[in-house]
Amino acid sequence: MKKKICFFFTMISMQGFAQIYIGANTPVYVKNQVLYVSQNINLAANSNLYLRNNSQLVQGTTGSSTNSGTGIVSVYQEGTSDNFEYNYWCSPVGSPTIGTGNTNFGITLLNRPTSSTAVVPATILPLSNYNGTANPLAIASYWIYKLTNANNYSQWVQVADATTIAAGEGFTMKGTSGTDTTDPEATGVVNNPGAAATAQRYDFRGKPNDGTINVTVGSGNAATLTGNPYPSALDLNAFLMDPANSACTRIAYFWEQDKSANSHYLSAYKGGYGTYSPGTLGSNGIYVAATFNSYKSDGTLNTTGTSSGLVIERKYSPIGQGFLINGASNGTVSFKNAHRVFYKEGSPLSQFAKSSPNKTSAEKEKEEVTIISHFKLNTIINNEFTRQLALAFMPEATDGVDPGIDAINMDQSLPNDVSFWLDNGNYVIQGVNFELTKRIPLAVKATTNTTLKFYIPEVINFDPSQKIYIYDELDLSYHDLKTGPYEITLAPGTYKDRFKIAFTSVTLGLSEEVKNNFFINQDNTNSVLNALNPDNIVFKSFVLYDLLGRAVLTKNNLKGEQNYNFSTSGLSSGVYIATFVTADHEKIAQKVVISNAGKQ
Repeated sequence: MKKKICFFFTMISMQGFAQIYIGANTPVYVKNQVLYVSQNINLAANSNLYLRNNSQLVQGTTGSSTNSGTGIVSVYQEGTSDNFEYNYWCSPVGSPTIGTGNTNFGITLLNRPTSSTAVVPATILPLSNYNGTANPLAIASYWIYKLTNANNYSQWVQVADATTIAAGEGFTMKGTSGTDTTDPEATGVVNNPGAAATAQRYDFRGKPNDGTINVTVGSGNAATLTGNPYPSALDLNAFLMDPANSACTRIAYFWEQDKSANSHYLSAYKGGYGTYSPGTLGSNGIYVAATFNSYKSDGTLNTTGTSSGLVIERKYSPIGQGFLINGASNGTVSFKNAHRVFYKEGSPLSQFAKSSPNKTSAEKEKEEVTIISHFKLNTIINNEFTRQLALAFMPEATDGVDPGIDAINMDQSLPNDVSFWLDNGNYVIQGVNFELTKRIPLAVKATTNTTLKFYIPEVINFDPSQKIYIYDELDLSYHDLKTGPYEITLAPGTYKDRFKIAFTSVTLGLSEEVKNNFFINQDNTNSVLNALNPDNIVFKSFVLYDLLGRAVLTKNNLKGEQNYNFSTSGLSSGVYIATFVTADHEKIAQKVVISNAGKQ
């Protein structure tokens, strides 16, 4: 016969058990500690395991969960107090059942705490009511959605109040309005203080999720909403970089929303996806903030807004945190107990949806992480919003797409945007091996006349004396961002070859003597552009650009001839850039003035 037990944990740093059976009316109350169970938990009917004051439950089971019983684990988490704002969630518990294994979740398992152990079940509002309230706690079921292997907005699936959210599936939920001054643990922290930028407390009650939890993903960067499925912190790096999880791109995306947009209409939303790249297992990763967008009612982009500017640490996902992952192939990814850690939310590397607190010196000394060398590149676009990119310098990085390092742009519907151009795709985080002569291409999209202002807001663990330039292929100019911003106005178009990040303004490769022997001349009398090549340099291409960066004349496979002639009779009068590229990818460029005025 198994023994019924009752514990009250207060000062012990860790309690460990092979397995636990909690009998009826014999609650276990864990305060500000970790409860470690190496095997299963059996929760008898009317039994309760309370995790309080940042307490967490960690289990060591390998394989599927064998937790059982109709008793409950109770754990708190705080979401937004704004009933117009979404949070992305992933439940740590499922519906209590006698049988073993993880079970489905629904919002009927959410409660309003009235004391450290007592609750009032949340009221579930009908689909016709869009506004949740704090007291009484009422949740608008209309906003409960999940997403699996989606490539467009229409693939969100409404769940409402159904208990159909499987372990590991994420869900959306809007917050509450009003105030709830109940302080269930007499700690001075109330359920909902009602002020701006505050939180609403929820009590999740059910069978604790445990063991290996599989989530389906699809190829082609199909998006799946998932998250931390356990009643403990999740080492996000360990999950993303697990060799068995190669079916995803190993990048996590977090929804951020403008709190000033007080509307349920999709056309008024302003939000976007912050992006987390783990880099390596032992690093603290890189996070770039969302670029806020707003949408039309059909899910297409409407207008743009400011960058969120949030600095959120993501390495350790707290209880309940939801996020998107993209599929690299058709298959599954697995959450495992080996990915779980005891890491308190609010510590330097774990926030649910809150800005990072200031770190004390003691906290910084405790962090045993690798700091990835990188810098952020911000681009203010039309003085309306800011696109943030991050360029990381890592020995593990290649010149191609590296899973877990390079992060694709999830907000590609912006009408005007800037991103890294990598492997014919748009990326917001890119990793490279640093080389002084390397140039990193940027892709610029402008649907209207667009003003870009490039600047560097921060440089992390990278040589502070190293210059960083925006290089403009059009006029071969270098603009040092370490000395100040660079601003330019562009005509509508897509620019994939014009702008690059460079680290030196010295052109290496062809000697100056060889370049001085190559002559470019515009013969306006005969409407011909001539180039003399006495050294028989082998060229692979010639491109003539106008001052908007558009290629107006292109010739390939030029080979090593001594003379080149190109007709310019069909071109408008103006200034152009003649560009020759050698077989070794070196470039010779020169401005020419074409005048066809008065010719018949």
